[in-house]
Amino acid sequence: MRRIPIALVIAAIALSSCDSPEPRPEQTGGKVASLTSAAPKASAKPERPRERLDGTPEEYEALLGPYNKCLKEHGALPKSEWYQNGQVPEKSKLIELADKATEADRICGPLYSPLPPWEKDPANPESRDFARDVVKCLKGKGIKYVEVGDNGVDVELGGANNDMPSIRNGLDLIPACEREVAAKLKK
Repeated sequence: MRRIPIALVIAAIALSSCDSPEPRPEQTGGKVASLTSAAPKASAKPERPRERLDGTPEEYEALLGPYNKCLKEHGALPKSEWYQNGQVPEKSKLIELADKATEADRICGPLYSPLPPWEKDPANPESRDFARDVVKCLKGKGIKYVEVGDNGVDVELGGANNDMPSIRNGLDLIPACEREVAAKLKK
């Protein structure tokens, strides 16, 4: 019987000493050296825009604005500006444009290129489930040759023989199925 109260007293003392605040240097009167130098702050990295499933082509073009601006700052033209007045440039000019764009994209892509919709982003642990559900929806709408791609996130149409009706109809139905699946996930 006597051991239990002694154990409780020891536990109470130990616990009370754990949550008591440490004395501050100004309270004890002692002087303690402290370093208060400011650490160098990292420059604010621009946040990449994210595409939305329900976004319009105009909204996507707006998301590309900072990326296209960066390309121009690094001496490249965005692909939308490669064809002036509907004219296809000569092959040598196209190669030059592509080389400049590739070089500038190494810098601009990681900073400004829009991220995929969250539902289709490989960084999202649920993106594989989303792709599987989109495939299920497409099959429910009559698409014969459709499967989840090798990366687990993309939807592949047409099968091994590139069945044109599956590809054509699937491309038309994918946006509706993506919205349908996303709406179910948000419930």
